[in-house]
Amino acid sequence: MTARRRRAPGAAAAPGGADAPDPGTALAALATARLPAAFFARGAQVVARALIGCALVHRDRAGIIVETEAYLGPRDRASHARFGPTARTSVMFGPGGVAYVYLCYGIHQMFNIVTGAAGDGEAVLIRAIAPHAGLPADHAVGRGPGKVTQALELDRRHDRRDLAHGDLFVAAAPGPPPRIARGPRIGVAYAGAWAARPLRFWWRDHPAVSRPARPAR
Repeated sequence: MTARRRRAPGAAAAPGGADAPDPGTALAALATARLPAAFFARGAQVVARALIGCALVHRDRAGIIVETEAYLGPRDRASHARFGPTARTSVMFGPGGVAYVYLCYGIHQMFNIVTGAAGDGEAVLIRAIAPHAGLPADHAVGRGPGKVTQALELDRRHDRRDLAHGDLFVAAAPGPPPRIARGPRIGVAYAGAWAARPLRFWWRDHPAVSRPARPAR
């Protein structure tokens, strides 16, 4: 498996500055650092944390992942998998490393990555990215799951894409490891006790995080 490399918060979030990578050079480097399917063939909690600091790449755009949420399969009352395989969610019950994209409230496209083994029904929601290549030097450009897909030009056409092939993938990114915080997921109050579980991970103090909160102890 490719060793993980990450940038410091300022460098990852501010392309176009003096220390920002040239977009073409940065994208070429990311293409050689694509994460293999084995990276995603683990539990959603493990993958959600490990994705912080990686790059989500689509064609000529890339953002550093700074916030994720783990969804733990049919037992998780906040997960779409709680209903079992349906026409929309059957992708969640396939092998890890495949995109799951759905429309939320009829407005926002939400990008997820299936994790674990076939049958697990687990996935990770990408909640926020910081611009890295081909995006405006603005911390707000990917601050929230709906903005992630807008920034990277992703929609339901990318549902079920295999991230091991093609122009949509996740890559290790250069830089030191981020300081990671964790706490409850956002907008899942309906899930009862599951709403309080610390299944949201974020790059501590990063300005591109959608909603900073007190970390879970």
